[in-house]
Amino acid sequence: MLNIIYFVNFYIDYMDEKIKYELEFPITSSPQLLYQYISTPSGLSEWFADNVNSRGEFFTFIWDDSEEKAKLASKKSGERIKFRWMDDEGNDSTYYFELKIAVDDITKDVSLLVTDFAEEDDVEEAKQLWENQISDLKHVLGSV
Repeated sequence: MLNIIYFVNFYIDYMDEKIKYELEFPITSSPQLLYQYISTPSGLSEWFADNVNSRGEFFTFIWDDSEEKAKLASKKSGERIKFRWMDDEGNDSTYYFELKIAVDDITKDVSLLVTDFAEEDDVEEAKQLWENQISDLKHVLGSV
């Protein structure tokens, strides 16, 4: 019986595994202004979620009737921020999303690099969602 339970748990964990993907978006903005929109609750609520609340290192992202919690995993001022999703019990999950600002050394062009995870069948839909959200960010920045 124990072997069956182990197999079921392994199978469920395997089925829940998500695939990491990365996207790059050119942004016409200064890195300093862009960082404010990717790192603060007020900035994130302008384009990423309907509302964003924070209490220390814990962030709550609200969309319509849905609410997701994440912990600030790391940040480097002016360059990047990484949020680790939390499960329903308040534990860190293995999944995160990261937003990095890249500046080309020669052209000084600014890009936003997005790292996220999705289930295999949902990767294309997740990428489309990011494209829509980044489009909203560009409108807010006047970068269209």
